[in-house]
Amino acid sequence: MDVQKTKATSAWKKPWVLLVAAGSLVLVGTLVASPTHRYKIEKSQLLFGEVKRGDLQVTVDGYGVLRSDKQKLISALSAATVEEVVLKPGAVVKADDVILRLSDPELLQDIEAASMATSQERANLRRQQLTNQREYLTEEGRFAELNANYQMVALRHTAEEDMAKKGIVSQLSFQTTVLQKAQLAEQVTLQKNRLKQLQLVNQEALTISQEQLNQAIARESQLRQRLERLTVRAGIAGVLQRLPVELGQSVTAGQELALVGSTADLVALVRVSQSKAEQIQPGQKARINTRREQADAIVSRVTPQVVEGTIEVELQFTEAVPTSARPELNIDAQIFTAALSDTLYVERPVNLQSHSAGSLFKLSADGQNLTATSLQFGEEAGRFLQIQQGAAVGEQLVLSDMTLYRDADSIHLLQ
Repeated sequence: MDVQKTKATSAWKKPWVLLVAAGSLVLVGTLVASPTHRYKIEKSQLLFGEVKRGDLQVTVDGYGVLRSDKQKLISALSAATVEEVVLKPGAVVKADDVILRLSDPELLQDIEAASMATSQERANLRRQQLTNQREYLTEEGRFAELNANYQMVALRHTAEEDMAKKGIVSQLSFQTTVLQKAQLAEQVTLQKNRLKQLQLVNQEALTISQEQLNQAIARESQLRQRLERLTVRAGIAGVLQRLPVELGQSVTAGQELALVGSTADLVALVRVSQSKAEQIQPGQKARINTRREQADAIVSRVTPQVVEGTIEVELQFTEAVPTSARPELNIDAQIFTAALSDTLYVERPVNLQSHSAGSLFKLSADGQNLTATSLQFGEEAGRFLQIQQGAAVGEQLVLSDMTLYRDADSIHLLQ
């Protein structure tokens, strides 16, 4: 017996199944598009900044220290030992204030030997003076004796000359007198020249002795100056900035003992990012913040060397140095590099830099939603950033870090 089989109808061909499937697709689409599945964030968690228009002062920020433009480095003249530490770094000093006292036993021995040598040279000088005087007196006495003999023979010559003409005195006797007179005259002349020459010789001998004495005095004076410098003084009025030695330490010639800086001639040495170097020029105005006071300054020097990604800029105070300023004080500084007139700006958002393009979220007019907006930024002015394109005056931009929502086009705000 044959059984007739009924052919099964496909479920997808049934109208009610199609209706259910279509309804499911609409429901899924509605759920996906529903606001309940968009990004949401508490409004109170965000920081907003209003876009404003006005003038901006472009600045470059830096940090650094105050340094004395006038410094005195004190070093050891010879090997010595630190005997006493009188002042510590940070002390305010006058020029004559004692910082350290050193000791050097060998120097004391050298001074004693030099003092004895000086005394010996003084004695030699006096001996030379007495010797010269004695020699000169001896030669002067001989000159007087020869001159006296010459005068007597000259008188006899005059007397015998008439008598020889009259025949009273023989010609032999007269010629003998003439010869004696000529000899004595020559001896007197020679003795006179001898006295003059002796004066020159004696003077030269005294000069040599005096030079030897001067050398001995200079040697002793030099040693005594070294002894005086074992008492280390500040040399200038200011602040003791550095004292790299301690009690009992042995120091060598040329080793640094102390550094003193003037408090009246301070400059600021500020480090700024090398990326801002081209904006800074000598003569630009600046402001120095000592954390207690602020003072105006100008850029006096820009060093070309880059150290750890920064360059050094020297700033000079344009008015009196602040009362809170002192050497090695940490300071902040702002250097004013340009002025922007009638421009759009906003407080600098997180993770955005000058001369860059970025996306920020803009608050809607009803304050319920945020919309991602592309902006072009220009110069940085302190805590503000210039907006070149993408915003209008009065708009509210999110300044907070929105990295987690970088893929979102819009965000719903929860009040």
